Amino acid sequence: MLSAEWQRRGRATRSGHAGCRDTGSGVPGRLAPLRGLRRGRRPGSYPPPSPLEVVCQAALRAEVKLRSSVLRGNKRERKKKMSALAACFQGVTALQFPGYKQASVVILHKSLADDFEKFCHANDGPLPLLYRSKPGDWKCPSLSSDSDIRTDCLQYRVYEHGACTGTLKSLKEYSEQLKDMVTFYLGCSFSFEKAFQNAGIPARNVEQKCNVSMYKTAVPCYSISAFCCNLVVTMRPIPESKLEAAVLATSELKDAHGAPIHVGDPGLLGIQDISKPDYGDPVHLHPGDIPVFWACGVTGIEAVINSRTPLAFTHSPGCMFITDLKNDNVTARPSRKVPQVHCISQDPLHYSVVSAEAAQKIKTLETLIGIDPGDRGISHLLCQDELLRACLSISHARSVLIATGFPTHFAYEPPEENDGPPGALAIAAVLQALEKEVAMVTDQRAMNLNQKIIEEAVQLGILKSPVPLLSYQRENADSTLMFLCENGNPERPLFDHLIAIERAGMAADGNYYNARKVNIKHLVDPIDELFLAAQNIPGVSTTGIGDGGNELGMGKVKDAVKKHIKNGDVIACDVEADFTIVAGVSNWGGYAMACALYILSTCEIHERYLRKAVGFPQLPKKMLWLSALPSVIKEEKLLKTLVQLGVRSGKTASLEMEVDGLPFYNTHSLMIEKLLQEVQQ
Repeated sequence: MLSAEWQRRGRATRSGHAGCRDTGSGVPGRLAPLRGLRRGRRPGSYPPPSPLEVVCQAALRAEVKLRSSVLRGNKRERKKKMSALAACFQGVTALQFPGYKQASVVILHKSLADDFEKFCHANDGPLPLLYRSKPGDWKCPSLSSDSDIRTDCLQYRVYEHGACTGTLKSLKEYSEQLKDMVTFYLGCSFSFEKAFQNAGIPARNVEQKCNVSMYKTAVPCYSISAFCCNLVVTMRPIPESKLEAAVLATSELKDAHGAPIHVGDPGLLGIQDISKPDYGDPVHLHPGDIPVFWACGVTGIEAVINSRTPLAFTHSPGCMFITDLKNDNVTARPSRKVPQVHCISQDPLHYSVVSAEAAQKIKTLETLIGIDPGDRGISHLLCQDELLRACLSISHARSVLIATGFPTHFAYEPPEENDGPPGALAIAAVLQALEKEVAMVTDQRAMNLNQKIIEEAVQLGILKSPVPLLSYQRENADSTLMFLCENGNPERPLFDHLIAIERAGMAADGNYYNARKVNIKHLVDPIDELFLAAQNIPGVSTTGIGDGGNELGMGKVKDAVKKHIKNGDVIACDVEADFTIVAGVSNWGGYAMACALYILSTCEIHERYLRKAVGFPQLPKKMLWLSALPSVIKEEKLLKTLVQLGVRSGKTASLEMEVDGLPFYNTHSLMIEKLLQEVQQ
């Protein structure tokens, strides 16, 4: 669900007009001129119309005539008439030109033009450059056959040294200064309103006859010289059932900002109050609507403000330049490139986007690891698409904590089994390559062993640097929050995602059991408490990876464990994770997760969504990411190291090249090869 606070704020504005903050209309109370304009009004039944109402009545009568004559006269004259009509109503060009490409406008001194063009190319989501004029050129022949940028926007803003010093209906009085200035025409999201209509998606701003809501975010753009600012976004409420259609309808309209950059809670963009846009009007959400955010060309205005240039001009937000071009020549994506939308969190509400091709590859990985070589009955525990959703969540995370360690061999020293650490290190290696913060947590008594394993992993080239190793002990009621959050503040979590892989999980009776129903609680620290506490920390998600049902995070499938797994009625873990990944061997789950994270990182649709369409694509790092994936050679060397450290096979307790009683060669090695083959197809 959306956070209660901003839902409340959104509802609070529905009962009445919230006022014009920065609509670009210049008309307080947008709908006031239309009051009393009802058919069949009897004389004297309402107060006499105001002068503004008289003008609007005349405009209404003229509309039919205007529409019928729209093909007569030159295009420039037609646009002026249509613009005048739009100005009389809402002053928002989105409402009057469906299907036509519209453009934001930034006019700068020629000495700044090259840097601003570079800034646009570096942030082409908010600033898709349609045309750059020459100094003093008021036309844009590739966009409009007969245009004059001094008069063709409904309203302009004047900026001097970063401050808005006024609004104008025409720039003709600045014609002399404009001779040394360059005009940039930037794509606008108003251009895709028609695509919404064609896809059956309601455009709430059009329904409510107002401008779209525009917000400053906490997302920094890629800076070029004097041009630096945070991203500005537009918000459109979309019914949840239409989310995928909205993404699909806009993803190919790159000249109109393309696909959305965020779906869900505005707080994740740094927007504190959705009812108070920085530009435009509040657009009210209907029940079942989800706020969806697109990059916005007003980002260019913010860049102008921060550059503090002596003189600049822009359009007023909502009062766009209308081109002669239509959005009719959109090429359909191949089916494998079609974007999909997946919910990855309810608190805060958060959706992610991925291509159908990448999603299918990850589903194939999930199928590969779901075989049951030990005949334990894990087919009854499988949760469809959990690998995909877990990895989408991790892909958005900044910092990840990985828990592992299952001391099943209580009669040996060390008691740990060799299923778990290799999978944990495979995940950590990819997270390091993706430049995320990653740490590991294990039992205090096993710190020295795990520290040696991490050091060896660095020497073997599995990790590029040592991973911080932590332990957790319960000292008081606040121990979990102090461990997971900065100074125990749940609003400032230190980790965005917790992963448990082959980690002993607490059963319903508070004990910890191995597969043979032996209580090993005396060897296990209460790391489960971290996962339980995470359930109440907004923005922190959890994943459990296991192969028998007694591992941390398997609480989601505990009923199936009790029914289908030997000793399940006793050993079943009672602690749930948000995402549950079940594999024939837990290490396989770690390998598959590493491969899935690579697939997501190389998916253009998901990669753009992650960086919010600002900055440059990260795909040139593909070979670095690929080199971080597990390989047969690396895993063979790691298993030999574990044997040398006395870490035994889980099922047999042997110190051989096996995991869970299955030989490394032709079983585990074959699985690694199959996973890598799917990645590289």
